[in-house]
Amino acid sequence: MDQKIGDLLGAILPAERIKTDLIDLVSSASDAGFYYLRPRAVVLPVSEAEVIDLLAFSKKHNVPVVFRTAGTSLSGQSITDGILVDLSQHWNKVIIENNGELVRVKPGAIGANVNTFLKPYQRKIGPDPASINAAMMGGIISNNASGMCCGVSKNSYHTVKHLTFILPDGKRYNTEYPADYERFKTESASVYHKLKELREVILNDQIIYNKIRQKYQTKNTVGYSVNAFIDFKEPMDIMARLLIGAEGTLGFIAEAVLQTVPDYPEKLTGMLYFSDIYMACQAIRPLINTGAAAVELMDRASLKSIEDMAGMPAVIKTLPENAAALLVEFQGNTQDELQQQMDAFLAITPELSLLQPAEFTAIPAEQAAFWKVRKGMFPAVGAVRASGTSVILEDVAFPVDSLGDAITDLQDMFRKHSYDRAIIFGHAKDGNIHFVVTQAFDTPAEVERYQVFLQDVVDLVIKKYNGALKAEHGTGRNMAPFVETEWGGEIYLIMKAVKEIVDPHNLVNPGVIINADKQAHIKNLKELPQVEEEVDRCIECGFCEHKCPSRDITLTPRKRIVVRRELRKLKDKGYAPQYKELLHQYQYEGLDTCAVDGLCATACPVDINTGDLVKRLRRENHSVTANNLALFTARRFRLVYSMVCCALKAGVLINRLFGESAMVKLTKGLRKIIPAFPLWSNQLKAAKPIPGNLYNTTYSRSVVYFPACISRAMGEPTVGQKGVMQTFMDVSAKARINVIIPQDIQKNCCGQIYSSKGFKDAHAFMANSTIGKLWEVTAGGKLPVILDVTSCTQTLTHCRGMLSKENKAKFDRLTIIDSITYIHDFVMPQIRVLNKKSNIVLHPVCSLQKMPGLETQFTKIARHFAENVDVPVFAGCCGMAGDRGFLHPELTHSATWPEAKEIGDREFDGYYSSSKTCEIALSDAVGKNYRSILMLVDECS
Repeated sequence: MDQKIGDLLGAILPAERIKTDLIDLVSSASDAGFYYLRPRAVVLPVSEAEVIDLLAFSKKHNVPVVFRTAGTSLSGQSITDGILVDLSQHWNKVIIENNGELVRVKPGAIGANVNTFLKPYQRKIGPDPASINAAMMGGIISNNASGMCCGVSKNSYHTVKHLTFILPDGKRYNTEYPADYERFKTESASVYHKLKELREVILNDQIIYNKIRQKYQTKNTVGYSVNAFIDFKEPMDIMARLLIGAEGTLGFIAEAVLQTVPDYPEKLTGMLYFSDIYMACQAIRPLINTGAAAVELMDRASLKSIEDMAGMPAVIKTLPENAAALLVEFQGNTQDELQQQMDAFLAITPELSLLQPAEFTAIPAEQAAFWKVRKGMFPAVGAVRASGTSVILEDVAFPVDSLGDAITDLQDMFRKHSYDRAIIFGHAKDGNIHFVVTQAFDTPAEVERYQVFLQDVVDLVIKKYNGALKAEHGTGRNMAPFVETEWGGEIYLIMKAVKEIVDPHNLVNPGVIINADKQAHIKNLKELPQVEEEVDRCIECGFCEHKCPSRDITLTPRKRIVVRRELRKLKDKGYAPQYKELLHQYQYEGLDTCAVDGLCATACPVDINTGDLVKRLRRENHSVTANNLALFTARRFRLVYSMVCCALKAGVLINRLFGESAMVKLTKGLRKIIPAFPLWSNQLKAAKPIPGNLYNTTYSRSVVYFPACISRAMGEPTVGQKGVMQTFMDVSAKARINVIIPQDIQKNCCGQIYSSKGFKDAHAFMANSTIGKLWEVTAGGKLPVILDVTSCTQTLTHCRGMLSKENKAKFDRLTIIDSITYIHDFVMPQIRVLNKKSNIVLHPVCSLQKMPGLETQFTKIARHFAENVDVPVFAGCCGMAGDRGFLHPELTHSATWPEAKEIGDREFDGYYSSSKTCEIALSDAVGKNYRSILMLVDECS
């Protein structure tokens, strides 16, 4: 798109890490906020040296530069019309130090992953934002994030011990090194002396000093962290702390060392219900006094927004119209500590005016359900908004003792400005309230309505209650025009002076925090045209992105949706050349490299499955001929199966005759001529024949075994291994279970091969044929059906919508379970463990994560047969998706790389999964033989 800037950037970065294609610029133009700027280039540096070169490039060519990690920012602070520096791929290092007391992180490390690495030490990072599963450390620190339990004392500002940072002029400093303090004084003399001068101004003005001290006793992320001038003496320490919460406007944070906080092992969580929100607010102070770690407020409108989500407490639907709730959690090291807190809570219960008696739970799954209520509020409201409207999340703080009155005033303001669907929730313990409104920005009147409303909010928060306009989400473009209003002219001049001395050319994230344009908050607003149902529900929060196997190579679910919106805008505005260009690029980046695994839906607060969207788009793209061909193969699946088996045998023979990598070389050559030709893997071997039924009159139980077509066709790569089917039979014999394999099974499969490619008719034919076959062999549903590939189990258990009326009735009476459940419920109780493996590693396939309880069963099985079980933090979808790894090997290589890197050179006694094609992908990535979990059971029993 902007070829000139791409060519210029080529002098400092390799071409593969410079993105200037239209689809790259469009897909990166949005973050989670409601502003939109299209960058001129997206770059992916891998080192500090490259960042320094980018800053020099920015200055030389007068092009703004903005650093972005996860892009979950809500106030417009991670977008640009200049160079967008994407740090999400190459900056994810996490190092645990001092027995978990400290953690060293790069900006691209996901907050939840950092906590996973810290979990064995019973520690965690202090900030705990609702977006922690997706938010990355660069954004967490640059926005001075806090969250549910950390309050003021455990936020980013107070828990960062050391920073390595690069200023806009390219100077790099590290607060760990005493020598750097002297370098800062000499090499950045103007900054050093200006910071020292500003500190003296603050210390010598008691009014300014007191105001700063008072403002930071509650949550406040408006403007720069000027408390650094009070808390620190050395100018370099002041500079480091100013960078925290600076939203990337003062330089680049390359690395941080954080002091961790206790991750208490004992927790009690409960939901308290009140007749109205004022009564709920009156309970906050007493609850704080009992030692509650979290007190989360939700009004009736916010509860209504999530009451229909799966797993929500049934009582929510029965609450009165004006009711409110407090989600309360107590935490401690021991049960005794918890009991003391509960005793204190019970003592104040009579004065709380509860709608019903409080009930607390220590069960992790039930606690997670309560937190899902709270964390799903913002996106849930966004999902039910009218198509074409934006969702706006404001983030303010009031004095706790005034919270009830302030919320009443806010609700009056909603009515005044006709925000009928507004909701209120937040961290009541800190007086930190989030409120969500939705509206369109498609007419001047609507823009004016928002502008007047926001001005009223500013007056209410600042003038009436002396609160904070932004408590934890950062200033951004949204509040930049009001920084001076909150802080006053003198302190605002100090903030301006900091920006001017550190970034005199105003090229590092310009317009954010310091912005002279008093209309900045109503400019560059997102257009949200109506597109498709999945697209229209999406609020572009980015919570899904870390789950996506194509995230580091093409597009993420959020980006796929952003591009769909842009396609509609280009079409509606008549920009035919750009529309055609973008549509062409979307074929590969949006459709061909989507694994359609649906794992994104598990992280999406409103359950958008972008995989289903892609399947539908693929289906719409198929010609009549393609659909007829797919249906032809479904009706003659035995022939297809036979051809696949012959191809596998032929490939193995070629490798045997011409060398073990002959087929890899041959298929690579063929792909140059026919790009759609599948790439061979040396993991491929032909399976052994389907075994006969297992029948013993002394066995009391029987099951139907439906081996997946993959298991029937593909064998084990190691000579002498008996394969999945025979292993299933042997394990069943040990558990004294008879096994029936359907006759003529070669004609049937689960239908995934057709479903994933969007061949609806072929999928429907196969699903109906298979259900009919299983109905017969199970004697009308009397015997359970077991599948040995988890993705096939998921496909078959979700095929009801494709069935005829007659087969739906049969389906409803069938019991279809995965081999994981079979091992856990049928086999394990009946067999004896003879020898345990010392240490093994697992790869939980994406289907396991989507089917309730299966992932837990998977790890329980592993721990039953092994002393030590490792599940990599970066274990995710491998991108294989049945055949994607053969057709687009670059996808599986990218998807498995983080997991393979984490495993590294460590040796394990076994590598296990539950899907043959996923085992192939992981075996190729790690260089070890991944096998079915059935084989672990067989070897150890």
